[in-house]
Amino acid sequence: MNEVLNKRRGKTLASCDFCANYIYDEENDEYYCDVELDEDEYLRFIKSNYRECPYYRNGDEYKIVRHQM
Repeated sequence: MNEVLNKRRGKTLASCDFCANYIYDEENDEYYCDVELDEDEYLRFIKSNYRECPYYRNGDEYKIVRHQM
């Protein structure tokens, strides 16, 4: 799934490096996308023409705090 979220048809989507769904797996020593999609959702995602990843969540915990200041 991570490969699909990072690149779709040669287009780079929202940076997974800053996404809250981009998780590091110590056992496999790699990052992966932690979005859980059922078969229908995955097929819909693959066949669509998203310009940005619809599952992107900003992983910056301090964004709200900076906004309040």
